[in-house]
Amino acid sequence: MYETYYGFAEKPFSLTPDPKYLYRSESHANAFELLQYAIDRREGFVVITGDIGTGKTTVCRALLEQTGKKTLTALVLNPFLSDEDLLRVILQDLGVISRGEERAGGRQPSKQDLITTLNDFLLSLIPLGAHAVLIVDEAQNLPLSILEQIRILSNLETDKEKLLQIILVGQLNLVPLLRSPELRQLDQRVSIRYQLTPLTDEETGAYVAHRLAIANPSRSVVFTPAALKVVYEYSGGIPRLINMLCDRALLGGYSAQTTRIDEPLVKVAAEGLDLTSREKPSWLNLFRRGTRS
Repeated sequence: MYETYYGFAEKPFSLTPDPKYLYRSESHANAFELLQYAIDRREGFVVITGDIGTGKTTVCRALLEQTGKKTLTALVLNPFLSDEDLLRVILQDLGVISRGEERAGGRQPSKQDLITTLNDFLLSLIPLGAHAVLIVDEAQNLPLSILEQIRILSNLETDKEKLLQIILVGQLNLVPLLRSPELRQLDQRVSIRYQLTPLTDEETGAYVAHRLAIANPSRSVVFTPAALKVVYEYSGGIPRLINMLCDRALLGGYSAQTTRIDEPLVKVAAEGLDLTSREKPSWLNLFRRGTRS
């Protein structure tokens, strides 16, 4: 609605995880570099966690764009899969089977058939100097049976190296899940762990400027310093909330026919989204704190 008015090629604050909009804050840059290091070193299990909306999926998408031709990747976005469906998705993403391919030899392939096919394919990559990486998003929602299946996939190896690198990406409750007694074997295999953190006050302003510049390098719209402070207060530095707030503020600016997004416009946007300032605890939060003391 407002894109033409501001001269944007597209919405600068879309909620889709577009890798070109990745802002490399200190935390996001660290996560990205750790993932690249893990792939280069062919580490076994890697776990990346973060609160809702901190940009985990965007980091993964950006990573996929940066991998070399000899790194084949499979990205699992749906955690609610059966063992067989998980294996099919991996084989499809790696290009081993087509998405319309349902039967092999006149019968539905068993789980063991699929594992054997995957193992044979991974072995075939070795003479080519190539390797494969599996990224599982929303891993905190994976059933224990699927996590156990993923652990079994980590057993695919030669005497010298793992055949499949596995990166688990999930919300903060993935950490206690992996530490449960049932998943102790998997947790012990994690070689790299990292937790994404929200943006700082300064990073929030830089993040907003970064996205505006990509959508329109001429920067015909400006968020005032006071407006950016309010964005941080109501978002807590969570990129998804920043996007929601700024998108709604731009809509308000369009309605007011102004290219200067100020503090009142952001506050109205926050009220419309039913957000409360994170710097001013609500009475409910104060009550909860009192009951803990």
